[in-house]
Amino acid sequence: MRTIITGAVALLLVACGGADTPPAEEPAPGQAPEAATAAEEAAGAAGLGEILAAQPADVQARYRYRHPAETLAFFGIEPGMTVVEALPGGGWYTKILLPWLGADGKVIGADYALDMWPLFDFMTGERLTAKEHWVADWTAEADSWRGLADAGVAAFMFGALPESMHGAADAVLFIRALHNLASFEGEHGFLSEALTDTYNVLKPGGIVGVVQHHARDDMPDAWADGSNGYLKTGYVIDAFQKAGFEYVGSTDINANEKDRPTETQGVWRLPPGLQTSRDDPKLRAEMEAIGESNRMTLKFVKPRG
Repeated sequence: MRTIITGAVALLLVACGGADTPPAEEPAPGQAPEAATAAEEAAGAAGLGEILAAQPADVQARYRYRHPAETLAFFGIEPGMTVVEALPGGGWYTKILLPWLGADGKVIGADYALDMWPLFDFMTGERLTAKEHWVADWTAEADSWRGLADAGVAAFMFGALPESMHGAADAVLFIRALHNLASFEGEHGFLSEALTDTYNVLKPGGIVGVVQHHARDDMPDAWADGSNGYLKTGYVIDAFQKAGFEYVGSTDINANEKDRPTETQGVWRLPPGLQTSRDDPKLRAEMEAIGESNRMTLKFVKPRG
């Protein structure tokens, strides 16, 4: 069911060219409604619209699947916040967050635990060695993306959250970043460890936003364990509630009903990876017609008490 979002969110959609206005959610537990004037809301919306319009064409081409304006609005990400971005990679969302959060904000990148990376079969010795310097390397790279009025940057790896970052963040975003943690949970409790760090890095009342490849409820649990990229909504909600978070709600703004994988298919068959159709133009066209994956979009909050 589509949630209803009003006020600033509607303005964000207008500024960014969104056609479908999602419905509004209730304020997060313990959070008072913002007292911004209509003029202030419009100014903020225009700012994000300008930021999104300034992104490269290949980034903008994915807005129809990723809906960054609607997604950030649903999570309540606002200028001045300190936001942790899990698995920031090449900075698709980071480069939107840096100017949106502004000079009073901060983006903190959070990579997978160092001892999780050897479990990926694609990791070479050279790449594993490079991961030992990821915090410094990513921070330096992200700093090069910043404009003069953009947010500051920092980083940590799950399992090694510095004490100085405890209670530092207003929000943590897991954008397509949970499935590997879930897939390797049995190896070392990597998902549990990451959610503990998430709880600790957040201020009381802090937000967690999740966008994750969404497995249909009728798919086998063994298939939807993260190894194929997909997780079930109930699994994700249960994991966060066990970690101490309160579930706020969901929206279907990132849903894609065309994505209906079989038990022999994984998410990487779809754009942007297209891993199974690189040498098969017909199959590639079929995957491109589906588009990017069906995704759940969930919001949690760290209790204030």
